[in-house]
Amino acid sequence: MALPVGQQAKYWGIATAVFLLALWFLGDVILPFVLGGAIAYCLDPVADRLQRAGLSRMASVAVITLITVLVFVLLILLVIPTLVQQTSSLINTAPELFDRLRNGLTERFPQLMDRESVAYQQLLTIGEMIQSKGGELVNGILTSALGLINMLVLLVVVPVVAVYMLLDWDNMTAKIDELLPRDHADTVRMLARDIDATLASFIRGQGLVCLILGTYYAVALMLAGLNFGLIVGFIAGLITFIPYVGALVGGVLAIGLALFQFWGAVEVVDGDAISYATNWLRIAIVGGIFVLGQFLEGNILTPKLVGGSVGLHPVWLLFALSVFGSLFGFVGMLVAVPIAAMIGVLARWGVGQYKHSLLYRGQSGSD
Repeated sequence: MALPVGQQAKYWGIATAVFLLALWFLGDVILPFVLGGAIAYCLDPVADRLQRAGLSRMASVAVITLITVLVFVLLILLVIPTLVQQTSSLINTAPELFDRLRNGLTERFPQLMDRESVAYQQLLTIGEMIQSKGGELVNGILTSALGLINMLVLLVVVPVVAVYMLLDWDNMTAKIDELLPRDHADTVRMLARDIDATLASFIRGQGLVCLILGTYYAVALMLAGLNFGLIVGFIAGLITFIPYVGALVGGVLAIGLALFQFWGAVEVVDGDAISYATNWLRIAIVGGIFVLGQFLEGNILTPKLVGGSVGLHPVWLLFALSVFGSLFGFVGMLVAVPIAAMIGVLARWGVGQYKHSLLYRGQSGSD
């Protein structure tokens, strides 16, 4: 005989409270294990395919580990130093960018030159803030990140946890299945499959879309001759999971930098004024790169990699990231996506149950 609904709700509520308290108190301690589990979850389908190809589980994990190490070493040697250098250069160039913007505005709107005007004071304040706080902001971010997570521990513990969890993933899921309440095992399995489909479509599919688009934007912008092309591509790819926002933010940033770099100017060399014409072709190429990126995302990448499976609505995702990030810090942001997926699946299941109930249909809707 199953437990009454009230007692079941009490037990599930206690389990949820224990989980949230563990996130609250353990915090950074469980960060390497959360990251390791996320990596193992993402790589488990690859290991399963290698097993179907004839490799053992251990050999599959060894192949994945070797490839991951090679990719990580290539990133360390080739990409990350350039990314850091371009980020630092962009921050140092930001005051000059703002000065040129202010000069252009004052040429078109002379009233901005009035030192008593509110607009002039606001521009001056923003410029001073960029000059004084730009480098300080990045240093603060790096310092807080290094204070939040011990990089050495992450580099050592996370790969070890990921390898062991990937090796035992099927055994762990089987053990969890054995612990499910027998009366609700079928329902829990069904909900787990829906949650897995949602996470797979978002994390694996959308993550791959972000990686491909970020690489495309970075390489294309660098080939187009745009300074800071790598950092712009990184930013655009990172936020591509929000529809149109990645292309919009990256496009505005790239076109703004292109206008700064390729706009006509007058330079004095040895007493002679040399005029440079505006290179409209380069500016148009930068804009065309993002138009093509949007076409590829909407018509090829997202339909092929994400498909029609149920994903996470961007607003719901941002809300979950904000709430869990503010409550539980960096670890909360990591678990926000899977928890948001779980809540979304449970909510849809609850709505379906409600629509089949007498509360919704009433006596007139009963057979």
